Amino acid sequence: MGIEKDKCRFLAGVRLGRTLGTPICILVENKDHVSWTELMSADMPGPDATPVEMVTIPRPGHADLSGLAKHGSSDVRDVLERASARETVGRVAGGAVCKRLLEEVGVTVRARVVGIGSVKANTAQAYVDPEGIDWGAVEGSPVACDDGPTGEAMCVEIDSARNAGESLGGVFEIWCWGMCPGLGGYGTMSDRLDGRLLGALGSIPAIKGVEVGNSFENAGLPGSRVHDPLVRRLDERGVWIGRETNRAAGLEGGMTNGMPLVIRAAMKPIPTLTTPLDSVDLRTMEPVAAHVERSDVTAVPAARVVGEAMVALVLAQAYLEKFGGDSLEQFSAAVASYEASLVERGLWRR
Repeated sequence: MGIEKDKCRFLAGVRLGRTLGTPICILVENKDHVSWTELMSADMPGPDATPVEMVTIPRPGHADLSGLAKHGSSDVRDVLERASARETVGRVAGGAVCKRLLEEVGVTVRARVVGIGSVKANTAQAYVDPEGIDWGAVEGSPVACDDGPTGEAMCVEIDSARNAGESLGGVFEIWCWGMCPGLGGYGTMSDRLDGRLLGALGSIPAIKGVEVGNSFENAGLPGSRVHDPLVRRLDERGVWIGRETNRAAGLEGGMTNGMPLVIRAAMKPIPTLTTPLDSVDLRTMEPVAAHVERSDVTAVPAARVVGEAMVALVLAQAYLEKFGGDSLEQFSAAVASYEASLVERGLWRR
């Protein structure tokens, strides 16, 4: 809804605009929190305190009922506040720092929305040229879609859903480029970058499916139409091995392969509906309409920002694992040395 105007404030780890190499602490002071201070207080209520009204009607599709079962609570609010996607503000703050680190070694992480409800953008392309996407249009769009007519159709879909008391899911797509090949690994389960990226995106609330490129579509195709032939190329620095296509979407054998990384995530519709589904009141065990909290119609454009952050966190960790360093200078020098060796061996070009 865009009604919250939170600001980030650095409390530790940054001085005079530069990181210090120590842990960074960022405080986000939510102005709306004052409305919930008493309701969510950690203090034991006094004898004269007003009783807190319990929420006893779980929402279908939310963590409400399973959370009550897990922790033995009787008040849904014990679950729904922490299960809310508001917790992702910490991920976005950390991811922003990681994106800034990655920029220092020439890596860019961006995301766009490619589907909301039944409206889907035409994204049929080879995942080769990230600069062919108008990222300025993405940031200027209310639904983070670079295609104007498609974005307008998404807005119409959202308005229709709002009028019907419905909610909508969708798909966003994350692009990362400028990465050298060889991040991640194949030696152990935990080395494989595929699993780390898929798990990071799958951990975002309401994300129910993640694929590298067009993996689900590729699963039904023969190998000759899925894998990327290697080609011999020649430039001023000599002969090198490249790819004409990027069907692998930047990942092979658990590692980056030097091509743009493209990952798509599917978000389910928000479980809070203004025209609620059927539920059961836990106090009476009688059928009732589900509990309603303040909610958006769709959160796909916001979720793509969280997706960017999670991918940046994983990639920054992979870079630091491979190249180390206790200062930006040491880290950048190690990356530059490795990339220079790849160029010399004819294995990659930025």
